[in-house]
Amino acid sequence: MLEHFDKAFENRVRLQIMAVLMANERYDFNALKELLGVTDGNLASHLKALEKVAYIEVNKAFVGRKTNTSYCASEKGKKAFAKHLETLENLIKQQKQ
Repeated sequence: MLEHFDKAFENRVRLQIMAVLMANERYDFNALKELLGVTDGNLASHLKALEKVAYIEVNKAFVGRKTNTSYCASEKGKKAFAKHLETLENLIKQQKQ
């Protein structure tokens, strides 16, 4: 059963990022940083890790003259996160028996 846990979600910040992106169509960098209470560098490294495994998609656009970077969960990421949560639920159910 433990082999179904996804290492990409072992870190609390990456787990939180995916939870936010599963509940919202898109979220921008500054809003994520504020919501999660992390530094720019910390958030950037976790986003990069999720991007590397293709669990999130990055969208860069201009708002006025400023660059706005937003993120969304990819289909691959949505499936992986759902499977991870299902594995957690099954583990909890087994512990109750």
